[in-house]
This record gives sequence, C-alpha cells and structure tokens, in this order.
Amino acid sequence: MKRILIVDDHAVVRFGLRQFLANTEDLEIAGEAASGMEALAQVNQGHWDLVLLDMSLPDLNGMEVLKRIKRSRPELPVLIFSMFAEAEFALPAIDAGAAGYLNKDSPPQQMLTAIRTVVSGARYVSPTLTEQLLSGVTRSSQRPPHESLSKREMEVLLLLSKGIALTRIGESLQLSVKTVSTYRARILEKFGMESNAELTRYVLEHKLG
Repeated sequence: MKRILIVDDHAVVRFGLRQFLANTEDLEIAGEAASGMEALAQVNQGHWDLVLLDMSLPDLNGMEVLKRIKRSRPELPVLIFSMFAEAEFALPAIDAGAAGYLNKDSPPQQMLTAIRTVVSGARYVSPTLTEQLLSGVTRSSQRPPHESLSKREMEVLLLLSKGIALTRIGESLQLSVKTVSTYRARILEKFGMESNAELTRYVLEHKLG
C-alpha cells in the first residue's frame, strides 16, 4: 500500500480524496496537512511514497513548499494538485522538482493514472503538457523574461513595481491574497529575482510601467 500525504487547506478536498482513494487497493491517504509548515513537518517525520500538494496554501505558496521538500527529501516524489492553469504553472513546478502536475478539474481516472505513474517512479505529463513540451515551450530563450508572463502575471508585476501591497492588489484584481502571493512567487521565479525592489528596477529599466 502506497502512503500518500495530501497537502490542501480545504478540508472538503482532503475528505473527498480520502474517500476516493479508499476504493483502491494500492493507495491510501496516510496523512493530511492544511498548511505549508504542517506539510514540511510531516514530510520530515514520516515515511511517505508521495506528496499530493496544492499550490495555494495559507502560509507558504506551493512552489516554496515544493522546493523545501526537494531540498530535505529529494527522493520523495511530489505531485502538484492545483486549481491553477496548467499552462502557467506546470512547467515551472516540474522544473522545480515536481514529478507531475494535475489540475483539480481533471477526471478521476486521470488522477489515478497520475498518482500511480508518480509512485512508480516515473513522471506524469498530461496530454496538454506534452503538447507544450513538443512545441518547445521549455527551450531556453533569449527573449526578456517579461515576454513569458501571462496577462495576469503582467498586471501583478506592474502593481508590485508601484509598491502596492498584496491586499490592495487582490482587491484591485478581485483575487485572494493567497493567489496574488502565488503570482508574485511565479514572477520572481521566472525573473530569477528575490525581491520587489528588483522587480521595480526591472520594470523601470524596460519601461514597462
């Protein structure tokens, strides 16, 4: 029986997954975490065959949790299970060490396929992501990093560069603070930067604002 740790701040999601996998003979939800810090503590204390990780958590964003897991337990496979669009987040997550990315809208059978693929030691790549890989999305490019941003990421970048707080950005774009924080982390990741000050300098240098 493969032991799975599910990390999601929504109790109904954790309950649903537990009930769904209860019908399988080879998989079980052996632990739950509702936050990034709780997940990291459980990862280091228990034996797991897979971490099923949401990208949006109340304390740390999913990318940060993923990176910390891979630093402490590089052999432990992590499957991202998120509501965020695969087109924007899957490739960066896989580059950061995820063994696969699954959208929460995926059919149940696809979820089982993804989980079983990852616990077997392989990577799970959805048909959509396969098309992106084949079209060369992951090729390194000489284009400036801001050209790889989605429309929403660009909106968040410009607001961050003006020194606007995450709460106000969320109100302006009708997004939760958690979602804005995740977008910020993605932008910093794409730019290879660590602070809002660096983003502001970039925006000014490239005359984006």
